[in-house]
Amino acid sequence: MNLSKPSPYSAADAPGLLYASFNQDYGCFSCGLDSGFRIYNCDPLKEKMRKEFDDGGICIVEMLFRCNYLALVGGGKNPKYPPNKVVIWDDERNRGVIELEFRSEVKAVKLRRDKFVVVLVNKVIVYTFSLTPVKLHVFETVDNDRGLVALSSSSDKHAILIFPGRQSGHVQIVDLNSVVPTTAVSSSPQSTSHSNPFSASGSQPKYPMTSTKPTANISIIPAHTSPLFCLVTNSDGTKCASASDKGTLIRVFDTGSSKLLHEFRRGVDRAEIYSIAFNSDSTRICAGSDKGTVHIFNLDGATGSRIYQSGAGSPSSGPHYGEVPQPHHASHVQSGNRQSSLAFMKDLLPKYFSSAWSFAQFKVAADCRCICAFGGEKNTVIVICADGSFYRFMFDPQKGGECVRESYSKFLRESDDD
Repeated sequence: MNLSKPSPYSAADAPGLLYASFNQDYGCFSCGLDSGFRIYNCDPLKEKMRKEFDDGGICIVEMLFRCNYLALVGGGKNPKYPPNKVVIWDDERNRGVIELEFRSEVKAVKLRRDKFVVVLVNKVIVYTFSLTPVKLHVFETVDNDRGLVALSSSSDKHAILIFPGRQSGHVQIVDLNSVVPTTAVSSSPQSTSHSNPFSASGSQPKYPMTSTKPTANISIIPAHTSPLFCLVTNSDGTKCASASDKGTLIRVFDTGSSKLLHEFRRGVDRAEIYSIAFNSDSTRICAGSDKGTVHIFNLDGATGSRIYQSGAGSPSSGPHYGEVPQPHHASHVQSGNRQSSLAFMKDLLPKYFSSAWSFAQFKVAADCRCICAFGGEKNTVIVICADGSFYRFMFDPQKGGECVRESYSKFLRESDDD
């Protein structure tokens, strides 16, 4: 959650807070401040580390699980680093060990153990995670001022990268560990190391030359008709979820087949969805918005809220996005997510009446931007708010409904000298 750009709810923001983000397993979260950065443990809430800078602020702090490496980008009124520079910070050495500069402002950074990704306004660049990073891929995107990108973290076999397409509302999916060799043809050699030393000109005759270069295989999903606002993946990269700038619908896709698995309605009014998170076994998602509301949806494949053809096999064979299942051949499997009482008339009424709504929900005390994730304890959701507050709620997995607040704390205060 990048808070460096103002919003209608900025008045509630904690002074000096520029950024907040969970690590890959949601066990910790990081904060970028106008005077440095901090790392907190989520459950129980406890500050684990802070770094104060006298000469500037940090607007992006990305963790790599709980290890000593962090990705930093300067920001705020007085940035610690130029906004076009990424610094890989080694907390054991208490200094930056890698610095990369770009021609434009860095919008986001994502880390995994073998690679890291830098997002610019219309490019996504992939590097090896090493002391001398090697550029692996460059992907073009539509203007991506929010720095939307998602990178799977748990699988060694697959490294799924998800980012906006070249058209508004489209999503691109690529497995960085599965590259396709392509052949490029050039009219002359790239090197003159084998030129004829006895040639009068000292140059080599021009013959067509071929070279093999690894290229990623990209899948494209037309996820929304409006610009994307939120984009995430689960830990192993098998599913992704997206929301547009309207903030009324959340769609979940299978990254391998690009099929639409679920479509959920968050609400009727427009909202900015700042976070969507999968639980550990990808059977639920939670979503947090700028209105301080959090919604929980069921994804369980055995009781999924999708419609599929009777006798067509497992529910994983759901419709592609844009397909309309034939109602007289379809059966609806209840998931526990709420539906309109008029859903039985879905063939006659607008799509709104057949939408699946959250089965559990709650609202934090203030109208402010927030991000959320499933907690370490079973059936809990944790929330980090832009006003510096931390919540933990418990939901009933059978009944759903309004969640119960279990704890509330302020992780950031106006005068925090402890």
